[in-house]
Amino acid sequence: METLIKVGRLFFALMLIGLAGQQIYYADFRPVILPDWSSHIKGLNYTSYLVTAILLVTGVAIIIDKKAREWSLISGGMFLLLFLIGHLTYELFIDPYKAHLGVWSNPLKETALAGGAFVAAGSITASPGSSGLISFLEKFIPYGRILFSITMVLFGLDHFLYPEFAAALVPAWVPGHLFWCYFAGVALMLSGIAIILKIQLKTAAFLLGLMIFLWLIMLHIPRAVVAPATDKGNELTSVFEALGFSGIAFLIAYGYQTKNN
Repeated sequence: METLIKVGRLFFALMLIGLAGQQIYYADFRPVILPDWSSHIKGLNYTSYLVTAILLVTGVAIIIDKKAREWSLISGGMFLLLFLIGHLTYELFIDPYKAHLGVWSNPLKETALAGGAFVAAGSITASPGSSGLISFLEKFIPYGRILFSITMVLFGLDHFLYPEFAAALVPAWVPGHLFWCYFAGVALMLSGIAIILKIQLKTAAFLLGLMIFLWLIMLHIPRAVVAPATDKGNELTSVFEALGFSGIAFLIAYGYQTKNN
C-alpha cells in the first residue's frame, strides 16, 4: 500500500498549502488555527505570516520529500502550541459558550492537525542523529493517532448533540438525512475508538479515511463551489480539512502504525 501512503502524505500536504493560501489571501489566521482575538490583542494577525510560512514549507517539503519528517514535526509542535495558547485559553477564559461542545469544533480540528502532523512524521523514515527540538518532538509521534482520533470521537458525538445541524449538511438529493447523520456519528466514534485502542486499526483507519474522502466529494466540494467566499472562505477551508483528514487516516492505516505502534 505504498501508493496510498504517498496519497495520504499528498492530501495532508495539500491541506497545509491550502490553509496557508487562505491565510495569505485574508491576511489573518484561519479560525481553525487561531481564534479571533482581534478585539483582545491588536496586531496579532501579522504573526499569521510566520505560521503561513511554516505551513507552506512543510507542505512543499512533504511533496518533494526533502526534510519532510523534520518539518512535519515542527508543524505538529506549532499546532499543539497554538492550541494551548490560543484555542484552549480562548475557550476556557473568554468564550461565554465554552460549555457547549459545538464551539470546540475548531480547537478539536487543530488537535487533529497536530496529530496528523505527527502521524505524517511517523510515516517517514527517521534520519540518524536527530537532536534538540526535533528529538523532543519525535516523542509525540506515538500519540499522533490518539490526538487525531479524539477529535473524530467527539465530532461523532456532535452528530447526536446537534442532529438538526448535522442532518442539514447532507446533500438534498440523498434521502434519509437524519439516518445518515446518526450513521456518520456512530462511524466516527467507532473508528476513533478502534484506532485509539488498536482494534482492527488498519481496517478502521482505512474506512474512516474513505468515508471522509467521500464527504469531500459529495458534500464539501459542492458546498464550496456554491459559496466559496461565505464566512471568509469557511467552506473552502472545510474542503482542505476533509482532504487532509482523509489523508491522515490513510497514513494511520498503512504507514504510520507499522513504525510506531
